[in-house]
Amino acid sequence: MASQRSYTIAVLPGDGIGLEVMPPALRCLEAAAARFGFQLEFRSYPWASCTYYLEHGKMLPDDWKAHLQACDAIYFGAVGDPATVPDHISLWGSILTFRREFDQYINLRPCRLIPGVTSPLANREGKPIDFVTVRENTEGEYSSIGGKIFEGTDRETVIQNTVFTRTGVDRVVRYAFELARRRPAKKLTSATKSNGISITMPYWDERVAEIGKEYPEVTVEKYHIDILCAHFVQRPHTFDVVVGSNLFGDILSDLGPACTGTIGIAPSANLNPSANRADRTKEWFPSLFEPVHGSAPDIAGKGIANPIGMIWAGQMMLDYLGEKDAAEAVMRAIESVLATAKDAQMKGGADLLTPDMRGKGTTEGLGSAIEKEIRG
Repeated sequence: MASQRSYTIAVLPGDGIGLEVMPPALRCLEAAAARFGFQLEFRSYPWASCTYYLEHGKMLPDDWKAHLQACDAIYFGAVGDPATVPDHISLWGSILTFRREFDQYINLRPCRLIPGVTSPLANREGKPIDFVTVRENTEGEYSSIGGKIFEGTDRETVIQNTVFTRTGVDRVVRYAFELARRRPAKKLTSATKSNGISITMPYWDERVAEIGKEYPEVTVEKYHIDILCAHFVQRPHTFDVVVGSNLFGDILSDLGPACTGTIGIAPSANLNPSANRADRTKEWFPSLFEPVHGSAPDIAGKGIANPIGMIWAGQMMLDYLGEKDAAEAVMRAIESVLATAKDAQMKGGADLLTPDMRGKGTTEGLGSAIEKEIRG
């Protein structure tokens, strides 16, 4: 008899609402595992949080890497409490360290208008929104190369360099083309600003054009980042796969979910597609899955955070682990609960929708409803 499929997951709730949305999300994953016949071992760690930093003077313990490399994937809540720890310390000491050390060079964020969620955009005429942003995740504008001179004087000078490498650009662009080729629309949109950024962005455009020759079946278009943001608002239904540098991808992958009604449901995957745990000749680099919404200190502790971004990130993790049927079931459960909850809300029934979706529901209530739907 074949051995049961089993996966070890590093769980890092982090800060703020990350601590609140993680428990219902873990229960949803457990429900999927029970239904589809595999096991999940959760290893929870208190670090990569501002609470840990205040106690230890650092975001991570010295042996953090060994702990995470012993796992198949990383499930991350949120990090940040700017009232106690500056953001550049908390982020560079945790999530950005993970991305660099594990070479998670793809940031993948689906953007879909789900039935039951109201888009803030007017005059949509019922057109669907369903696209994916592919963001370069380890270099570009978010390099830590630079510095200050003449601090505190009139000559104070601050420089930070943008770094584009052929390896870094080519692999994210090729990943985006491969994704576009597998999707029905077979369309790729590239974010640029080559009319103002005169060295790195023309280089980006050149690499997109060159790699595009390998994918004749994919339609390619490019827009400068400013007008592309406008098009996201004016006609989001026209996009399929959107690829951008670290900064541009970061902007677009927040704007996209906002156009679908709420960042609260948006998930994110930080991937190293080249990593293979079965290959003992290479160091293992796990991928990381997280919601887009961040720690949201303004609503932390109120029990009203939307858990769907965390649950949907878990759905992406199941897909990454190869549990396709379970991933599809989790997605169907999210869609079903949202559609039913919206209908009930409109009829004056129980309100499961959280305040970001114009409801009065709670984290626990919405999470439990999705868990129940997964169990069937």
